[in-house]
Order: sequence, then structure tokens, then C-alpha cells
Amino acid sequence: MNMAPAQTRPASPPESGRGRALSLPNLLTYSRCAAVPLVAACLFWADILQGGIWLRWVALGLFIAAAVTDFFDGYLARAWSQQSAIGRMLDPIADKLLVSICLLMLASDGTIRGWSLWAGVVILCREILVSGLREFLAELRVSVPVSRLAKWKTTLQLVAVGFLLAGPAGDKIVPGISLAGLTLLWVSAVLTLYTGYDYFRAGARHLMEEP
Repeated sequence: MNMAPAQTRPASPPESGRGRALSLPNLLTYSRCAAVPLVAACLFWADILQGGIWLRWVALGLFIAAAVTDFFDGYLARAWSQQSAIGRMLDPIADKLLVSICLLMLASDGTIRGWSLWAGVVILCREILVSGLREFLAELRVSVPVSRLAKWKTTLQLVAVGFLLAGPAGDKIVPGISLAGLTLLWVSAVLTLYTGYDYFRAGARHLMEEP
């Protein structure tokens, strides 16, 4: 008796790259990237083009909305199993762009000035150096996990920048908003140095190895 070959059911196709690229977590990350030039434009309009202090509140609103997506994109990606390569790449880039551009614009309009500029310099230099270290270690297939303290550092940076974006507009409502922002900026700069040292210590032995 001839037996027909058993027919196997094909496996369901994996989610396409386009589907993952347009998932909600990634769309939230894209929106955070898009918020960066909008916040910069508001600060530029308020200072250089003398558009009015109300633009500080618009910049702050956009910044808060962007910062909130920083939590939800990662949370939803894990909860819905929608992690993707583009999301893993863009998420830290979006965070660094948001903080870095805001610091540059706040230094430009004088909100951050004098000795407080060094806090901003420390933050920017650390982010650039750690990004370079991560790229080097990635070529060696070495992963350096993000520590809990590093996550707190990022949160504190966002809070500090938020206070500074309100700046003179916030001081009219609650005096001392700018001072609180500068104080938090220094605290986050200290944490930035400490967490940056952790990254370099973790990667030191790989940096010293001969190719």
C-alpha cells in the first residue's frame, strides 16, 4: 500500500522587518528623535528671534512628551516582544540627542553659563567617549550592560534639563527653578563621571589586549 508523504505544515513567517520598524515602540522612538529639532527651534525662536518667553513652555512640553516615550518604548517593546535592531540602535541615540541638543541651546541662550558650563561639558564628553567605547567593544562582541545607576543618571539628566528649559519662565512662577536645574545638572554630571568610569573599567582589559 502506497503511503502519501506526510505533509508538514509550514511555519508561520516571522514578522517582517518593515512590520518591526513600524511597531508602536519604534514609532515612539521616532517621535523622540523628531522632538529634538522642535525643542531646539523653540529655544532658538525664544532667544535669537525674540519670540517670547511662552516658547519656553512649548519647549518644555515637547521635552516632557519626548522623555515619557523613553520609558514607554522600552517597556512596550519588552511587554509585546517587539524588540528590534533599529529600536536598540535608535533608543540610546535619541536619548543622547535630546539631552545634548538641549544643553547646547541652553548654553547658547545663557541659561547655563559660567562654571555650570563645565557640568554640561562633562556630560557631553562622557556620552561621546562611552559611545566610542561601546562601538569598539561591539566589534569584539563584548556587551557592557547598562547599570541601574546609569539609568538613574539618565533620569536625573532629563529632570535637570526639564527645570532648565522652564528657566526664566519657571522663575516667574516659582523662584529658584533655574537654580534647582543647575544644581541637578551638577549632581547628574557627578553621576555621569562615576558611571563613565564603570564603563571604562569594564572595557579596560579589552582595550589593553593586543590585536
